[in-house]
Amino acid sequence: MGIFERLLSLWVALAIITGALLGWLFPSVFEVVAGLEFAHVNLVIAVLIWLMIYPMMVQIDLSSLRQVADQPKGLALTLVVNWLIKPLTMLAMGWLFFRVIFAPWVDPATATEYIAGMVLLGVAPCTAMVFVWSQLTRGNANYTLVQVSVNDLIMIVAFAPLAAFLLGVTDVQVPWSTLLLSVVLYVVLPLIAGVLTRNWLNRCGQPDQLTSFLATIKPWSILGLLATVILLFGLQAETLIAQPLAIGMIAIPLTLQTYGIFIIAFIGAWWLRLPHNIAAPACLIGSSNFFELAVAVAISLFGLHSGAALATVVGVLVEVPVMLSLVAIANRTQPWMDRRSTSPQPTAS
Repeated sequence: MGIFERLLSLWVALAIITGALLGWLFPSVFEVVAGLEFAHVNLVIAVLIWLMIYPMMVQIDLSSLRQVADQPKGLALTLVVNWLIKPLTMLAMGWLFFRVIFAPWVDPATATEYIAGMVLLGVAPCTAMVFVWSQLTRGNANYTLVQVSVNDLIMIVAFAPLAAFLLGVTDVQVPWSTLLLSVVLYVVLPLIAGVLTRNWLNRCGQPDQLTSFLATIKPWSILGLLATVILLFGLQAETLIAQPLAIGMIAIPLTLQTYGIFIIAFIGAWWLRLPHNIAAPACLIGSSNFFELAVAVAISLFGLHSGAALATVVGVLVEVPVMLSLVAIANRTQPWMDRRSTSPQPTAS
């Protein structure tokens, strides 16, 4: 790992500051960029995320996908954390902070909207950025693809009824255009491009051709991440300036929730003796969120300037720096996780 990758957290911090400053100084430029969206998916951000995902998709060997069945525990862990634990802990965290801890400073109606925005984040597992986190932890590319694909299939069926149940509303309209477009942009198209690239490199006949190509494009993936951070914070610069106290209050429970879910998943991975390249993506996919879907539903249910919409936007801002810290934790624990996964299990007496 070169100095650029080792200091990634520093570059991200600078990108956050740069994005906020540019958004404050040149708001009209970012307004134009914000308008380049379809079905609540910003097309510029989509291109940058695609750039980040593509290198990992090149690593996927479709012929090896059947081997995922040999490690069902990782997939089971992902599903339990995403669909049985995370939505409930997100609701509990929102209630604790906005009904108890921050109650003196937030009126009940606004608190309800903040909690609703958090819940919408909690029932929308990540589709795109998890590929980036998996790549940064040297996760199993094939396994990550299956984890994301299975979550997307469940989300199609479970998102609306689960969100409606937790929010206490009778009807949650799923923005199908947002969901389907995101899956196509962040999973289908980069997967096709990655498979075609891999097949072409393999046909070249050079054994190290694939490794050399991945080394060449890896810096572009990191640059795509930094550009995404600049753009996200630039787009939300006015919100950061206008409502710093609200953003800070929302960020605290969201940050604690992210670390808490990671710890729960990590303990599960340790107990199941999962190797690092499967445990890391399994832990990180539950910690991150499908923010495009959450933002779209929050706007449709509560309005563009609602507390729920603000909470989902804060989720966007919190995710990248927090997830990078979790990537660092996952990487530091790799030797420990791998030793445990290969050590013999104790036999019952």
